[in-house]
Amino acid sequence: MQNVVNERNGISVEQLMGTIDAVKKEPEIANFEFRAKTDWLGGGHVRTTIQNFYGAKEENTSRTTPIIMEGDEPPVLLGENHGANAVEAILHALASCLTVGFIYNAAAREINVESLSFDMKGNIDLHAFLGLSDKKRPGYENIDVKYKVKADAPREKLVELCDYVQKTSPVLDMLRNPVKVNIEME
Repeated sequence: MQNVVNERNGISVEQLMGTIDAVKKEPEIANFEFRAKTDWLGGGHVRTTIQNFYGAKEENTSRTTPIIMEGDEPPVLLGENHGANAVEAILHALASCLTVGFIYNAAAREINVESLSFDMKGNIDLHAFLGLSDKKRPGYENIDVKYKVKADAPREKLVELCDYVQKTSPVLDMLRNPVKVNIEME
């Protein structure tokens, strides 16, 4: 008899539930440290390299080649469009985190998702960034998120799922709540 894997939305539900059970039994498995190294390449252009991380009680070297992310500014902000700028990267990080949370939790709730997309926009006033105001904040004033989902669940279940995802999203939490950031010169 063939071994059938319980997969939904491209996620192994068995593995997901096994991970949850393992963390319940051994909470320190949930402690992760992610790392990134960014080098300035000139102008507004930067390159970030991401590879190894610590998680599940061990150093993880499963990424045999590094993940490279380019950052830059558009020409109107003196860049050359080598990549998304940092505030655009925040929108990507938020959408990526919400998507993963939605898909994984939908799988756990036996909801099959056919399509999911997020449209986002963030409003920012550059006065503080340019040193022209200490009354404005340098970051986003607001971020608007709209999502479309096609799934085999009623609308109220999908809204309930999205509400749950918002409560458990690490990136949304970091945007909504202050995070202690230590910066020092080496």
